[in-house]
Amino acid sequence: MELQVLVLRPIFFFFFVFVFLTILQQSSSARILTISKPDRHDYAASARWLVSQNSWGVLSTLSVDHKGAPFGNVVSFSDGLPEKGNGIPYFYLTTLDPTARNALKDQRASLAISESPLGTCTRDPMNPTCSKLTLTGKLLILEGGSEEAEVAKKALFTKHPEMMDWPKDHDFRFFKLEIIDIFLINWYGGAKPITVDEYLHAKSIKLPFYNNNSPESSKW
Repeated sequence: MELQVLVLRPIFFFFFVFVFLTILQQSSSARILTISKPDRHDYAASARWLVSQNSWGVLSTLSVDHKGAPFGNVVSFSDGLPEKGNGIPYFYLTTLDPTARNALKDQRASLAISESPLGTCTRDPMNPTCSKLTLTGKLLILEGGSEEAEVAKKALFTKHPEMMDWPKDHDFRFFKLEIIDIFLINWYGGAKPITVDEYLHAKSIKLPFYNNNSPESSKW
């Protein structure tokens, strides 16, 4: 009996260590939210929430190297300081990268983001209850030293401090997405109607949490 205890004790120890590390890894992958998730019926606030809480997305441009074919690239972005975002995505891109080069040739672009990385949606990212947003518009380079370039710099370097140490000789520039169209799915029933004006004037306030893991959300 004592021999069995001695044999099993290290097995149990390593098992609990494994479980603990797994839980820790999963919890650390979800970002700490600064604004509670809005009610799903408030479409403009839902879209602004996704933009303010996410730190990266897929930015698509029209490829110069591939005869105008769509080119999607994972990029970091920010729409402002925590809880003070203006809804406009800003980017810090190098002209050595295809995305910036494409935009300088053809400004048409779109940014796609998902609720999934935030940790507030436990279902498949394609499930309608797991919000997703595509902003379509023009990817514009900001004039160096301009007031908006300083806004972009503060927003990006606050959310992504590592950017401050990126190579100075890589020709990094500040860009913004001038939004023309908004595509949001945050529940069943297809895309939700939002105008750009409604989106830009949505209030960025602390809103009551809406639970997408309710019994109704498990239909899909």
